[in-house]
Amino acid sequence: MDWRLNLPTGKTWINQGAYRVPRGIIALHRFMQKDLIHFLFKKTLTPITIMVIPHENLKSLNLKIPFLGILLLLLVLAIGAIQTCRLVADGLRYPSLVKKVNFLNEIFSEWNSTITSLKETERDFRRVFSLKSKHKVLEETDTSYSGDIDIQNLMDELQRTVQSVDEIKGYLRVQKNLYLSTPRGFPLEGHISSHYGDRDNPFTGERTFHSGMDISAPLGTPIRTTADGVVSYSGWTQSGGHLVVIEHGCGFSTVYAHNKENTVKIGQKVRRGEVIGHVGSSGKATGPHVHYEVWEKGKRTNPEKFVQGGS
Repeated sequence: MDWRLNLPTGKTWINQGAYRVPRGIIALHRFMQKDLIHFLFKKTLTPITIMVIPHENLKSLNLKIPFLGILLLLLVLAIGAIQTCRLVADGLRYPSLVKKVNFLNEIFSEWNSTITSLKETERDFRRVFSLKSKHKVLEETDTSYSGDIDIQNLMDELQRTVQSVDEIKGYLRVQKNLYLSTPRGFPLEGHISSHYGDRDNPFTGERTFHSGMDISAPLGTPIRTTADGVVSYSGWTQSGGHLVVIEHGCGFSTVYAHNKENTVKIGQKVRRGEVIGHVGSSGKATGPHVHYEVWEKGKRTNPEKFVQGGS
């Protein structure tokens, strides 16, 4: 069954979808809408009286504020409250932010320190390897320990670079220790009067083995150590007279015999070229000279291979 109203058409009726509505109702509806807008606009401009009554006997204060003004004030207060909450939240996060900033500053500082260290090491390597002689390179090499280079979260490439630098410096440190411990050059200025090996004994005339090198020089000529080391013996022996033994490390030691006097004591550290005594003829000797021996890994060796090419 069709429940739609079949109303007659005419000037007093208009179509509204499936229905027909009188024009008067439409006009009334539009009038009510305009009246509602006018009513709301009027209400927003209607002032609201706020009375301020002081505690003392003073005149009360009346404030007339439009309703729209109060709405705007409430809106401003709401926005202010939201901003205040955001500022409070940022304030609560401030300590953690400061901690993060400090941590990053430490990382950047360590990074900068590492880069500076690498640049200094590169500069040292360039300076050292610009020297043409191996002896000069080892003499000028600085292998002092400068601390661990370890930076948290550093790139793998930088870590490998630092590791390579440490390996190079470690190698140079070993080579320098070996260089400083290896006897080099003559212990004094003079001439070789007897070589290492078999010879005719000056006292018996028999063919015997000579365990060192005899270097003749005027009485009192300074005797200098041929490598860095520690004095392990400084005293008198029946055949060697005043005698000095120095341990150099890396398996090397040297002996200086027939001295007029020794100027070092047991346990004293000496550097290459430092005076340890003076030429004499003490003990079993035919004249003023130094009996010089080089020991390597507990065995006597020919000193001539150490005196050649250096002094």
